[in-house]
Amino acid sequence: MTIAIGNDHAGTSYKFEIVKLLEEMGHTVVNYGTDNEDSMDYPDAIHPTAKMVSEGKASMGIILCGSGNGAQMTANKHQNVRAALCWNNELVALTRQHNDANVLTIPARFVSLQQALGFVKIFLSTAFEGGRHANRVEKIPVTC
Repeated sequence: MTIAIGNDHAGTSYKFEIVKLLEEMGHTVVNYGTDNEDSMDYPDAIHPTAKMVSEGKASMGIILCGSGNGAQMTANKHQNVRAALCWNNELVALTRQHNDANVLTIPARFVSLQQALGFVKIFLSTAFEGGRHANRVEKIPVTC
């Protein structure tokens, strides 16, 4: 699977470990994030990450910033992107099961590295349930 990843300076150290995990799992990773901790504007990394998912060039995305809020807001501006901000395992599983989220947003300043790595594993291994949830997901895009 191809996975796009984007981060600002707050998520750099976690990104390196997440990329290592993804590659060990056999995934191809496309990195749009910064590779240092110099201050940068998160939209510069998040827009190209979300664009890859939106255009179907990446199956899923992972984005990181300090709180996760700015990254999530930016990613969700793209059609076909359902970015979910998660801070515990249950939210990660539910957003895949019920919302068919395709971009995991991690608040790097509010979760541990171990938690973040666990989120990635759950996100990638949890399937969308469909059924009653599919109708709701179909109503998410703005069509007017």
